[in-house]
Amino acid sequence: MSAPVTTGPARTLEALADQVCAVAARHADHADETAAFPTEALAELRRTGLLALLVEGRHGGLDGGLADMVRVTLRLGRTDMSLAMIFAMHCQQVWAIARHAGPDLRERLLPWVAEGRYLASVTTEKSTGGHLLTSETGVRGDGDHLMVERFAPVVTGGLHADGFLMTVRAADAESPTAVSLLFAGRDQLTVEAAGAWRPMGMRASHSPPLRLSGRIPRTQIIGQDGDFRAIVTRTFGPAAHLGWSAAWLGTAAGALARVLAMLRAPGRERTRTSSELLLTRLSRARQRLDVVHALLARTLETVTTADDLSRPPLQLQINALKITAAEECHRAVDDLVDAVGMRHGYLKDSPTGLERALRDLRSASLNYSNDRLHLVDGKLALLDPEVHFV
Repeated sequence: MSAPVTTGPARTLEALADQVCAVAARHADHADETAAFPTEALAELRRTGLLALLVEGRHGGLDGGLADMVRVTLRLGRTDMSLAMIFAMHCQQVWAIARHAGPDLRERLLPWVAEGRYLASVTTEKSTGGHLLTSETGVRGDGDHLMVERFAPVVTGGLHADGFLMTVRAADAESPTAVSLLFAGRDQLTVEAAGAWRPMGMRASHSPPLRLSGRIPRTQIIGQDGDFRAIVTRTFGPAAHLGWSAAWLGTAAGALARVLAMLRAPGRERTRTSSELLLTRLSRARQRLDVVHALLARTLETVTTADDLSRPPLQLQINALKITAAEECHRAVDDLVDAVGMRHGYLKDSPTGLERALRDLRSASLNYSNDRLHLVDGKLALLDPEVHFV
């Protein structure tokens, strides 16, 4: 993995992440069984300051960068994929504020985040799903304010958020592609649950549908009004794909580590670990994770060094990371279930945790659909007929 951009030692961040993981591990089974948000782990993220990982030191944050986000997310994913995704998506929101908010708004919000605030993303809509570049939600201008009535089918941790970054159609715009990104504090909104959360996996992410309404100052628009596309290309998309992929890779790596620990435990039958079928499946699982890790490291380098992320070869690489990580991490854990069988791979109470990891990772290809990304990538491929690699 590329070197972190923090000034402090990487082991400090890892130690903070380990503290959060220790808390999360004590409550993860209950959170999964009850589909409850990991409130204790969120409290530890606040206490350690990790919610301010991407906030500059002058604003009270940890002065970290995307490499640090990837490292911490990987660590969290080994314990709880829901928690890792919650953290990565919060960091995506903070990164968007840091890079695209106007000076006054940025100077107000970043110290506020550094005090331990948690931000949720509101980008899904009933008719468009997770498509980021269109919005059916119009806002009505009211002088210096915008009147917002927003329904979102999925909002990760929304009932526990201190603030929201939401996509809306620009005020008075007729085109659904004139999308704006708007910050709203929880105290500026009425937030109501609009349904239950009963998923197969990712249960602790607690992402029920929400209705949000309020009167928000126009000065809280992030970036140019109606030009969310620029934020998606430069910041939202890359940060999401890096963070999600790190969460998925951490989850699959944790699963593999637990399987290997079980197989190497004293008293295991030597014939078990000498099985050619078992060894082959372990090899394939490890190969899948090494491929994802290599692509994650390369894409991280691209995102943090490229001047223009809109070029087709770069967009193709960023999208390839998401698609590959979603597919290969799930396949790796599926391989492990086959490798260790019913008792250790399929049962909920197995110490390998494969059953929950497999359920959680099944969501990866659906979390901004791989099929949708392939359609985008097909068009991008036509714009790069000489097939340049980054």
